[in-house]
Amino acid sequence: MEMRLLVLKEEFKEELNKLPQKSGVYIMRDKSDVIIYIGKAKNLRNRVRQYFHNSSSKEVKTKAMVSNISTFEYIVTDTEVEALILENNLIKTNKPRYNILLKDDKTYPYIKISLNENYPRVLKVRNLKNDNAKYYGPYTSKFVIKETLDLVHKLWAIRTCKKVFPRDLNKDRTCLNYHIGKCKGVCNKFTSEEDYKKMINEIMYFLDGKHDSLVEIFTAQMSELSKNLEFEKAAVVRDKIILVKSLTEKQKIDTKDFGERDVIAFATENDSALVQVFFVRGGRMIGREHFMLNGVENMSQNEIMTAFVQQFYSEITFIPKEIILKVDILDKEVIAKWLASIRGYGVNIIVPQKGEKFKLANLASENAEIALKQFGEQIKREKERTYGALLEIEEALNLNFKLDRIEAYDISNTQGYEAVASMVVFEGGKAKRSDYRKFRIKEVLGANDYASMEEVINRRFKRYIEEEEQFTSGSNINFKFRRLPDLIFVDGGKGQISVAKKVLKKLKINIPICGIVKDDKHRTRGLIYNGKEIILLKKSEGFKLITRIQDEAHHFAIEYHKTLRGKKAVKSILDDIKGIGPTRRTALIKKFGSIDKIADASVEELLKTESINKASAKIIYNFFANKKD
Repeated sequence: MEMRLLVLKEEFKEELNKLPQKSGVYIMRDKSDVIIYIGKAKNLRNRVRQYFHNSSSKEVKTKAMVSNISTFEYIVTDTEVEALILENNLIKTNKPRYNILLKDDKTYPYIKISLNENYPRVLKVRNLKNDNAKYYGPYTSKFVIKETLDLVHKLWAIRTCKKVFPRDLNKDRTCLNYHIGKCKGVCNKFTSEEDYKKMINEIMYFLDGKHDSLVEIFTAQMSELSKNLEFEKAAVVRDKIILVKSLTEKQKIDTKDFGERDVIAFATENDSALVQVFFVRGGRMIGREHFMLNGVENMSQNEIMTAFVQQFYSEITFIPKEIILKVDILDKEVIAKWLASIRGYGVNIIVPQKGEKFKLANLASENAEIALKQFGEQIKREKERTYGALLEIEEALNLNFKLDRIEAYDISNTQGYEAVASMVVFEGGKAKRSDYRKFRIKEVLGANDYASMEEVINRRFKRYIEEEEQFTSGSNINFKFRRLPDLIFVDGGKGQISVAKKVLKKLKINIPICGIVKDDKHRTRGLIYNGKEIILLKKSEGFKLITRIQDEAHHFAIEYHKTLRGKKAVKSILDDIKGIGPTRRTALIKKFGSIDKIADASVEELLKTESINKASAKIIYNFFANKKD
């Protein structure tokens, strides 16, 4: 691969002509170096140049994206499939603002068969690992995964313990599960590895949806047991056959020779799409899930389906032989090659126009419409509490720009201890916890919120300037403070705003600052902006967002302070005075109540403290006198 960074917008015209006519991935960044769009191209020169040609046919979203491009880079790949894989990985990692994004805020569980162990277990896990185990999922319904695991343990007597074999063989007596028939007693080798492996293979048939093959295996086992006159064991296997057959009938759909298939359709509303996926295995629907896509407004149906297929199958562990779509995708051949490379052999992507598969695609589409109606209000409420709330704040403050990123700061201290500060970040009306930062106050003596706020704002935006210089010089370090907010919230009134403004003015950074003020009961009251108090209706989404931001900043600061206190990392400034031990420090705090009062005390006043003699009183007095200087 070859990588090239293009950094100046005024150079775009010249650099566009230098783009190679090769496949690859292009990455668009804004003025804060934040990735806002990622795309792939068969021909980088042709594709990237299209963005910068004046055209009235461009979608509103595309025009907005192009207007925000400050720099871009590209990565040349050997093949289109390689470009597709790289694009998927980069979108998943960076979640660019202008890409269609598969909403996946949760970590979904998987069923794991630990094939890397001597006697594999079947268990629920949250994360995929490259450990030679077999994974099934993800399962978006906790009820489905619980029911599946319960059935597995009902049909097969596999171990659930965490023992490591062969290390733990014959070390303990068999547990209760062995005596009630729920385990084969592998810890004492009451079953062979070969027989245990057969059970695991049967479980994989079951989880793959190959129920007919499983029934055939069970039927053969039952016949063999009957021939050997082991009728009780044969009856147990018979019950297994009945259970699997009942499950099969329950999941059967009206199809003719349907093998492994996923059926995908979607319904859209405003900027969101709800995608319905049917999972068909052996002609039977073994499950269905719905997923949300964000950022679909003004996108064609083909673009939406393409974005989903790419992102969904880059996460899913099982890819079927056939994928049935209600709407066709772009770059179908490339995507089919990519899926085949994952699966190991061909994957057929079809958009049926008639017959059974066409009916099935329509059924998925109908279910998507129904689900969207069901969740439509929820989607609408989510937009109101995020983007709607930001719009209300924009209007209340009379801002002349679109508000997206907000940084909020809060100070926390305990009397006699160092202060700490929090910086929380909200983007698009939602908390962006990956960008949260915490600070230990280093330069302020005692509890002084104004001075502490001044120090934190100064440190944060000095880091921005330093990182901006490093980026300009070509450094590739991991930048943490290079993204500037659109608006700053400080916890407090005019005093806090004043010190923050003073710092930004000195650093020549222009960002509007609001104070969040509280009422007599310490509840959020409103904002102070440009010397005026701005009151929003308490029932408005804008007010609720401000309250969430303030609470988040406050709690984050307090939690950090508690953590440090718990680790005994937050210490009194008295710890820095040589010759003053724990007993004298405790006596001083008990006598004066705060660091500030100790710092202002005379030698005579210090001598009135228990265990403080004339020598130690002078040491303390001189220590604070030097600090004041």
